[in-house]
Amino acid sequence: MSAAKVKMREKKMRNQPASVQYSTSTLNEDRNAQNRGDTSATGGPSDVQTSAERQKKPPHQSGWVRGHHKDGGGYAKDMPKYITAGLFARARAAEVKAMLKAVTKTTGSSHVFGALPKHMRRRAMSHNTKRLPRRLRDVANRMREKSLQAGSKKKKEQAKNKSRKARRRHGNLLLEFNRRQRKNIWLETHIWHAKRFHMVKKWGYCLGDRPTYKCYRPCYRAMSSHCLLQDLSYYCCIELQGEEDKLLSALSQMTSKQAGPTFAAALCLSGCRQGSVTVYRAGQFPSQPLGPVTFLWRPRTQGSSHRQLWIWAHPTLKQDLLPELQAVCQCCEAVLPPVLPVVTPAEANPILEPESKPENPPEAKQIPGTKRKRSSKDADGPPAKKILGDGTRLPTTPVTWKSSSTGIVINDLTMEMVRYRLIGPQSHSVLAETLEAATACDEVDKSQASTLWWPQHCKDQSNMSLHQQQADVFHILKGVYSTGELPSGTVLGLTVDDPRLTLPTKKVKALPCVKRAQEVDEEKRRELMLRGVPAHCCQSFLWERSVRDNVTDNKISEQELNRMRSEVLVPGSRLSPTPLQGRVPILLVHQPGKQVGHEMNSWGAGFDLLLPKGWGMAFWVPLVYRGVRIGGLNMSLKHCQNKAAPHFPHDYPDCPAGVRLQEEQETELLDKFKRRPPAKRTNYIKHGCLAPFCCPWQQLAEEWELLMRDGGEERKEDSQIQTTMQTDSVMEKEMTSQEDIAVTRPPSRFTVLRDRKSLRLLSGWCRPTTSKGQRPVRVGEVPPLSRSAVTSFLAAHGMSLVWVRLSLFSKGKPEFHAMLCVPTAEDLKLLGKEQGNGGPQEPPHRDPFKSRIKRRKKDPKKAATSAVSSTKPGCKGSDLPSASDPDPTTSEDPQSSSQASSDLILGLWPDPLPSVTSHCSRVTVGWVTQGDFSLSSGCGEALGFVSVAGLLSTLLNQPLEHRGKLLLRNPNSLNYRFAKISIEV
Repeated sequence: MSAAKVKMREKKMRNQPASVQYSTSTLNEDRNAQNRGDTSATGGPSDVQTSAERQKKPPHQSGWVRGHHKDGGGYAKDMPKYITAGLFARARAAEVKAMLKAVTKTTGSSHVFGALPKHMRRRAMSHNTKRLPRRLRDVANRMREKSLQAGSKKKKEQAKNKSRKARRRHGNLLLEFNRRQRKNIWLETHIWHAKRFHMVKKWGYCLGDRPTYKCYRPCYRAMSSHCLLQDLSYYCCIELQGEEDKLLSALSQMTSKQAGPTFAAALCLSGCRQGSVTVYRAGQFPSQPLGPVTFLWRPRTQGSSHRQLWIWAHPTLKQDLLPELQAVCQCCEAVLPPVLPVVTPAEANPILEPESKPENPPEAKQIPGTKRKRSSKDADGPPAKKILGDGTRLPTTPVTWKSSSTGIVINDLTMEMVRYRLIGPQSHSVLAETLEAATACDEVDKSQASTLWWPQHCKDQSNMSLHQQQADVFHILKGVYSTGELPSGTVLGLTVDDPRLTLPTKKVKALPCVKRAQEVDEEKRRELMLRGVPAHCCQSFLWERSVRDNVTDNKISEQELNRMRSEVLVPGSRLSPTPLQGRVPILLVHQPGKQVGHEMNSWGAGFDLLLPKGWGMAFWVPLVYRGVRIGGLNMSLKHCQNKAAPHFPHDYPDCPAGVRLQEEQETELLDKFKRRPPAKRTNYIKHGCLAPFCCPWQQLAEEWELLMRDGGEERKEDSQIQTTMQTDSVMEKEMTSQEDIAVTRPPSRFTVLRDRKSLRLLSGWCRPTTSKGQRPVRVGEVPPLSRSAVTSFLAAHGMSLVWVRLSLFSKGKPEFHAMLCVPTAEDLKLLGKEQGNGGPQEPPHRDPFKSRIKRRKKDPKKAATSAVSSTKPGCKGSDLPSASDPDPTTSEDPQSSSQASSDLILGLWPDPLPSVTSHCSRVTVGWVTQGDFSLSSGCGEALGFVSVAGLLSTLLNQPLEHRGKLLLRNPNSLNYRFAKISIEV
């Protein structure tokens, strides 16, 4: 028997009485007999077998396995022949004593639960004493009260958690939803999106980013052939009221006619069209832009010069736009809202005024540890879901400002209206199937006053005449084949019935009806397609705040609507007559599609649907039941990408919102880069990529402006043919001269070129072609490209960037922050030999910081010392980069050098960056901000910015047949791809 088995058997047998002796193996019997002197433990004569008897029995292998003999042997069955009474009784008494001691022994905490056997002890008994046996409950209750009173401060009794049924009650859900909206406001369609989308918290809102299911191609097909639906209610609306001339005088300071139509455009000023414009700080054009906005004027009222203007802006733009509007309009006096003397329970805010709720009377005080029952006051209905404020301001911030000098009033209408965007050629068909013009209420007594807005509206015959004309225009709209056939920005005001009344039983795809198109008068349809909606039909009662509030407050709840449906004689039929609360004023605003270039005209056109707040889901579900696709923030970016239009704020690097977004993206991408192990991430230094996570636009514009001003275009042309070392030496001299100039001349901020006349000229010089660069397109009369023309052009736009679109000639998918470079003469010859050539390749660069990072990891002190010693001139064996890779960490200050060495990241260039134009073998002129494979053109397309000076220098040095061709290289690749550049105006 092994030593381990002997110890195990001794542990098992240590509590056995000495009067019982079990048989063991022969070896153990001999050893025990020697130890006991052949005397049995019972005191009787030993029955040790003789050697002869042992020889007769088969040999038994020694060993004991967990309570039995090895090889199937068991304990002896025979009883001992003799028992000593005294020793036997003493052993039994010891067993009984040990058993009583084990039963009566309590735990270390001397708790009452220790009196129970171990198999009856439960953790739940410590929380609920009713689980204990009845004989121990009183003792447990006394001990619990004693423990509660033992502390210096009496512990607060914890109320029992509500059941799931109670938590899911409508009123409790609203309270919970309101609590969760304190930091990030929810849209009215939030719950619908949260079940189907990946939600992100941006700009003070919780928005849907992308669906949880794969639908990239179906969403593109919906935008191309049917309809895509998006919720844009997070956009901010700023209302301006005042005299027309004073409003135009104030707003003219923030715009310029050189960049396109302004707030004073004739069609937009009449209220028939929606306009768009890029606003700047007052008097700062073309520098210091704020961002793009869309605006809508209310149609003029006969005999009145008072006007009303809505400006819609992105949430990130509002914090810069609103102070500027207040400055130009001189509206600095905040108007506080009137205090209501009586606040009904439905209007009380459960979040902002929790202390205003009446306390429970003393006789109805809630007992600790019990559930709260609903009182008679709560039985009237759950608290209303009403959140003051929005994602861009605090609830206590004023929303109205007035000017005593100009009389202009500014109102912040953010979250006061719901805005849905329908994108696609069949957007009008979806609206025609979902909406129906409001029915007149002839049965209502016109002599009696009504609290609803529609009966009062029906009393005026002129209002009903206007409503009938708007309904006729909407009927004509149903016969239009495609949404893109309408004039861009057309506005139609209308009053419709509650769309929940005509909700289909199952989803159906809304398509244009041939019979309906035949019923429409061809002459009226042609008039609508050419001239748009008449001016008097653009009016809508959505402009009136009182009407909006009346419609929101008197909306029929889903519960009441379902009760009314259950009382209909024919199940599934429409309610007749239509409830008076079910009339909603809306605005239909046409959104133009692709308007630049010569391809895919009107792609992505659609309608914006403006509604009063509170009616979001009442219109959302009927629209979804018409077979539309739902898109999130990601599809908004793809929509702009397919239209070749810049997306705010991603493609506005000269605006404050664009600068903030670029910093956030850089931090996010850098954190993601650091989370990966060094062996599994790209070494951008070896790839020759200086800034993989950001685009240093300012440095790019400054370097190209310096080169073109000092006649650097000739040196650049020679440097493309020479070696990389010669190129870097030229740039090193230029950068040295730039440092001297920077002392005397203040640095100028770069701008994005938005002057339409200059853009047309630059577009003609680039020879705009189709997406694949095969067929040239005729353009207007453009002066020839010459050095004198380039010099005069750069005198006005030397520090500017220009928005461009690039199409790859061969395979390849452009990525974010891809580099745009100038091809050399050898590259263009290679392209001429083989059209499908993939392009040249960048030679791998050397990483001068790799050895320094390794030394820092091994010995930080020695690494700092070596960093200091490497700054001394003439040191041998230093790891400084060559002239092509200047080391920004070399400094005369040892402290700054050691600090820069500690901030190094393997694979990334530290700040400050070397020359961004001549760092690689091909000269850099810009970067890509959007890039992907285009489903419309069937090739890789990219959108980005290039330096105006760099582009003109490239066009001057390229032959006519290869003019406008650049090289594109992704940050994590060494292969260049040929691409055709085009500037679409």
